[in-house]
Amino acid sequence: MNDIFDKIYKDKGPLGKWADQAEGYFVFPKLEGNISNRMKFNGKEVITWSVNDYLGLANHPEVRKVDAEAAKKWGSAYPMGARMMSGHTELHEKLQNELASFVNKEAAYLLNFGYQGILSTIDALVGKNDVIVYDVDAHACIIDGVRLHLGKRFTYKHNDVKSIELNLERATKITEQTGGGILLISEGVFGMRGEQGKLKEIVALKEKYNFRLLVDDAHGFGTLGETGAGAGEEQGVQDQIDVYFATFAKSMASTGAFIAGDKEIMDYMKYNMRSQMFAKSLQMTLVEGALKRLEMIRTMPELKAKLWENVNALQNGLRENGFDIGTTSSCVTPVYLHGSIPEAMALVKDLRENFGIFCSIVVYPVIPKGLILLRLIPTASHTLEDINETLNAFSAIREKLENGTYKKLAKMAMEAAE
Repeated sequence: MNDIFDKIYKDKGPLGKWADQAEGYFVFPKLEGNISNRMKFNGKEVITWSVNDYLGLANHPEVRKVDAEAAKKWGSAYPMGARMMSGHTELHEKLQNELASFVNKEAAYLLNFGYQGILSTIDALVGKNDVIVYDVDAHACIIDGVRLHLGKRFTYKHNDVKSIELNLERATKITEQTGGGILLISEGVFGMRGEQGKLKEIVALKEKYNFRLLVDDAHGFGTLGETGAGAGEEQGVQDQIDVYFATFAKSMASTGAFIAGDKEIMDYMKYNMRSQMFAKSLQMTLVEGALKRLEMIRTMPELKAKLWENVNALQNGLRENGFDIGTTSSCVTPVYLHGSIPEAMALVKDLRENFGIFCSIVVYPVIPKGLILLRLIPTASHTLEDINETLNAFSAIREKLENGTYKKLAKMAMEAAE
């Protein structure tokens, strides 16, 4: 019989094995200062491209004022208890109603967290006789939700309509035998590549297959569509999304999430989502803060306009300078380069220390070996000066990557560590 910790001592995992070299710098870095386009890292000012504050609300004076007043009024505890028992208030209901109206659904249900929320939503929607069909590139929270499922689940190739249909056919055959149903899950915006899910093509398949659609629109809510209602509004199919999910952690610059759909479905979720039934209610400070943020999203279209001015300037500039940013159709801006993990580490260190640019780095096993993904999140807080500095810096680091400078630096670092 083995000690359950044996595997931990032997294998730190695909990312954990780099902890000694990466922790505190490449992973778990400490950004300091007010959330903004420029913050401090290792004591130096950097242009910050890795904070999901799309609309610049995190440090907006109106938001800070409401947050502070709510904290003074309610403290950090109220209300105590789960919503079903003692943690329900009129303001929770008001926020739900306003969120439902904003995303053009009959009803909404407030959730404590995004990750926990989507996981619990999936768990409540399906039973052992049902089949889940989901995108192979789905976020970890969706994958963890699917792992809870006791029935069949199939992945389809990323944004591949033929693969979606093939898996719907497989799911249909199974549910004809089990008497269950089919839940198809897509993201509104895939947070790594920036591509929108093919929602329009997916809902068209409803004419041929009997399934329900759950959309995780964490990155689309507040950024896409004429009013900011998300990817479904952008693609003209919001009414065909059966359960719409979004988090407050991006455009709302806060904590919390919600689902929305037909009232009868939301009523069912209220009484069957275990993570909400048995968890403390979302604190009133966050509820009041979310109401203010939603009001600003509704009444201040200039926030989204400024965001997209910056998105277009950054993405067009990268393309014009010959960078590969894939097929992004959202604010998420990936830059694909070729190199090893050690080269990537040398590149990012140079970018942060010598050019004052802070962005997220993604390497294998999240993406294929030999690729380096630098992920930039433009926001309404960024300036054209930030964008021009970043374009110049990216041109410089690409030249160093191609001429072997980072390969040499990586080799020297490894030799020094031995």
